[in-house]
Amino acid sequence: TVAVDPQSRNRILEGIQELNRQGSTIIYTSHYMEEVEQICTRIAIMDHGRSIAAGTKEQLTGMIKTGEKVTVEAVVLKEEQLVQIRELAHVFKVEYENDILRVQCTEAKHNLVRILRYLEDREISFGRVYSELPTLNDVFLEITGKELRD
Repeated sequence: TVAVDPQSRNRILEGIQELNRQGSTIIYTSHYMEEVEQICTRIAIMDHGRSIAAGTKEQLTGMIKTGEKVTVEAVVLKEEQLVQIRELAHVFKVEYENDILRVQCTEAKHNLVRILRYLEDREISFGRVYSELPTLNDVFLEITGKELRD
């Protein structure tokens, strides 16, 4: 679907899904992980021509350390508070720049609640908050070791 307009892209993907519903097995190759997530039930991650992981989206995302990613915008924190956030249960990476807090957690429940409770208990105000579950892109980057480095 490279260089295909959005309407045609949607039509192609819908056509693939319809063929699958009719009983066809489809082998779909793409480097667009959002397409793979949308239309595939079983996925193989390839690197240098070899399959390095295979399964459902849930099985693949369960293979990596990254679970939930929590972002809190417009929050002013001190170094001491960042240290305390790093010590919260299931937190394995904390980034803080330009009043934006990014926290990566291992697969666990209530990470967002735990972080918001920490901020609330200390009366730290904040703006927009959002949480993201791991994607196939995260799986590929972590499994292949090809995460972007600063």
